[in-house]
Amino acid sequence: MNAANEGARPCRGRVLVAGIGNVFLGDDGFGVEVVNRVDTAVLPPGVDVVDYGIRGLHLAYGLLDGRHDTLIMVDAVPLDGPPGSLAVLEVDDPSAEPAAPAGSEEGGAGGPSGEAHVAVDGHGMDPQTVLRLLRQLGGGGVERVLVVGCRPAVVEERMGLSEPVRAAVDEAVGLVTALACAEAARPRGRAGTEAGTGTGAGEDPPAGTEDHGQADTEWASA
Repeated sequence: MNAANEGARPCRGRVLVAGIGNVFLGDDGFGVEVVNRVDTAVLPPGVDVVDYGIRGLHLAYGLLDGRHDTLIMVDAVPLDGPPGSLAVLEVDDPSAEPAAPAGSEEGGAGGPSGEAHVAVDGHGMDPQTVLRLLRQLGGGGVERVLVVGCRPAVVEERMGLSEPVRAAVDEAVGLVTALACAEAARPRGRAGTEAGTGTGAGEDPPAGTEDHGQADTEWASA
């Protein structure tokens, strides 16, 4: 976590960079590797970098206080293209109520009628699940959710990343750093001013990446 920057000066934006994944499942550990290599010394105040690993529930709790405008999740994602391909995805309208997952029960014990209850398990924490759980916990959500995704080659029990995914880590670190700095520079309450864009109004995604517009894909290890 970028603790050194906490309270340094008034922040214009609050950004949480969250590394997601299981390091015991090969390329599923991509997000963890990336956030652990981000140089927090070059980030502006107002950016937190956290390795959540498989602790998706902790991520939802970390968003409860509403201080973060933007969530940048770094994860292995089944993108088009060869293993190691990178893309920036944006969750379409994170303020909207996410659809209940298939097979979920409505209005179960412990929640209001009509509310889908989220089964919390290991890594199964794609952005929509995190936002749904955040609402169940009483949080107001974030204004913008971006995902820096990498197509995995191997998601099975093994330590370490495959060669193509390992080769993409440095580029992903630069991409995450650029996105975090750009989001932190936005006036508070104006994150992602133009709906449907992956990097903000009038901006193009960084070179070498593909902007898919919204995250509607199934996560690699969900």
